Amino acid sequence: MSNTGWMVRAGRNAQFLDEFLELGVVGIGWRDIGDLSDFCTQKAVLQAVRTTWPDWKPGKQAMSASQLYRFASEMSVKDKILTYDPHRRIYHLGSIAGDYRHAPGTVEGNPHLRSVTWEAEIERDRLSVSAKNSLGAISTLFRVPEVVMMEIEAILSGKTAYVTPSVEEGAGDDADLLEDVEARALEFIKDRVSRLDWDEMQELVAGLLRAMGYKTKVSPLGPDRGKDIVASPDGFGFESPRIVVEVKHRGGAMGAAAIRSFLGGRHPDDKGLYVSTGGFSKDAYYEAERASIPMTLMTLDDLVEALIANYENIDIEAQRLVPLKRVYWPV
Repeated sequence: MSNTGWMVRAGRNAQFLDEFLELGVVGIGWRDIGDLSDFCTQKAVLQAVRTTWPDWKPGKQAMSASQLYRFASEMSVKDKILTYDPHRRIYHLGSIAGDYRHAPGTVEGNPHLRSVTWEAEIERDRLSVSAKNSLGAISTLFRVPEVVMMEIEAILSGKTAYVTPSVEEGAGDDADLLEDVEARALEFIKDRVSRLDWDEMQELVAGLLRAMGYKTKVSPLGPDRGKDIVASPDGFGFESPRIVVEVKHRGGAMGAAAIRSFLGGRHPDDKGLYVSTGGFSKDAYYEAERASIPMTLMTLDDLVEALIANYENIDIEAQRLVPLKRVYWPV
């Protein structure tokens, strides 16, 4: 495997990921700059960025020009490509299969494209902490340290490898740096939550519901008849709303059959909450939307977002499962 690797993000929250995978491409934005084939040097790209976006800070202009030039001129056929799926917590690995091309309209908002042959998936949890940190930058495009590519190669070949810390490209200004720190922190919180055992995950969800004003009853270990937690104002399920909760930890995306099974036997006045740290299939979302009771599907992203929003109200038992520290940043 080539040790020259690049990370190309599929937009905020991986919004273009499905198109990247289905079309066999990666792409980047900056659509107003036009065809990058018109620029022979990074200096020419920088001048075009300054002309197109004169109000941007110099650091952001320089960082944008660097990423544009790299995408068009430095990336080579057979170089490795990574893109991240935060919902499934996996990195998709592929090889560049074609030269740069300007193709507006192929992937909305991403006119600059490279063809890619997608080859493998790597679970984020299998990577060392330093590798996760190296891949955590928010830049749309950056070169992946060679030592990280070596670790990925070792994982795919069934070996164990550890990565030494490395420094990746920095953010362009204070706002970008803050966004970078927040993004890294969010991923590391997800890492911590993902490491919980199933019963700990169940207790964390119960603690979150208590922080939101409900009393909870957690099912003991063993057959739970499709419910792990019952939450209600009185704690017995007599007062409305009565929220019936199912918690699935790891194991991949839950499908429509799992949702139908959960809904079977629910009381018409019940509210359903299905938590899956492995995410949900499109069919599962469709099944939930047409459910006979109000139902919410909660992914790992949703869980962590709710955890952060309600953390100060979460009881000490649940906080011990995912201890967090508030950090202040100048604005």
